[in-house]
Amino acid sequence: MIYFLTVNYYSTSLVTQLISSIQASKTIPHKIVVVNNSPQDKSIHLLKSEFVLILESGANLGFGRACNLGLSWIYSQDNQAIVWLINPDTYIVESVLDKVDLFFKANSELSIVGTVIYTPNNKVWFAGGKFIPATGAILNQDYLTDSDAEYICCDWVSACSLLINLRIFPECPQFDSAYFLYYEDFDFCRRYANQGHLVAVTKQLTVIHSPSSITNKNIFRKIKHSTYSYLLTLERYTNKLFLVIRLVRLIIYAIILILLRPKVAFGKLYGVLLYLRRSFTILSNTVLVNLSFLTTKPTGITTYATNLFPHLHCLNPTLLTSHIANSNCYPVPRI
Repeated sequence: MIYFLTVNYYSTSLVTQLISSIQASKTIPHKIVVVNNSPQDKSIHLLKSEFVLILESGANLGFGRACNLGLSWIYSQDNQAIVWLINPDTYIVESVLDKVDLFFKANSELSIVGTVIYTPNNKVWFAGGKFIPATGAILNQDYLTDSDAEYICCDWVSACSLLINLRIFPECPQFDSAYFLYYEDFDFCRRYANQGHLVAVTKQLTVIHSPSSITNKNIFRKIKHSTYSYLLTLERYTNKLFLVIRLVRLIIYAIILILLRPKVAFGKLYGVLLYLRRSFTILSNTVLVNLSFLTTKPTGITTYATNLFPHLHCLNPTLLTSHIANSNCYPVPRI
């Protein structure tokens, strides 16, 4: 059984086009799962049918968390299924659906498979992803135009059109909820590749995509989320020096752009701010956990640790926990 999974965010007309392209192949058993990330958009429910399920997220969860909702439902129904994640602004070409089952029967070792993605002008938009850890470069790499291979293993593939072979996963695969939008597919691929799963791209399966037909509706939000997610990805998968250099360059470039392209500039600065705030929160939590551990031990620095807590509480009151409820804390002046 093939389950298509797409996320709706005020894009019912695009989802309608996608569903029509899928249902042109009526001979292949399939179901389409739409996670509605825009609860106010009631028109999406007009698409319900025997083959189309609408899952309400209750709010805009972001792309990754919305996909997790759909993946969990599909996994509970059939943990041997093939899941095809696909963007609403994408549609499949005729007869492609007929090839999916044959492809995975011949290549059952593959866990995550990307398809070749074309623009409406028949130009290759995506045909494989490459990652250079030393520099943090995340690249689109056309592995297939000059190749006759059935598939080619690569570092990552785009969630615009990505197939997951659930048979290989011992539990339901999930995106990292730290990503709201952008780079969640890269993290998904690298995380599972590091666990031994094979990631590949094939030109036997193709789709047509209209790039940024949804996200370009709000440039500020697009740049904000992409900047934050990019910095988070660099933190996880490249060296700290490159992360710092890239962070400084981003800030300088954003300041230069303020007068020329203010929406882009402030989107970048907001994304940097979100990343720094997250980093500070994690650091504060780590310090608090370490200090709370110290206060449970009869050491000479217990008094120092317990006196330091009120200062940290002033910096971020939401982080103070009851870890030291039984300790002797002494009042100190607020900063």
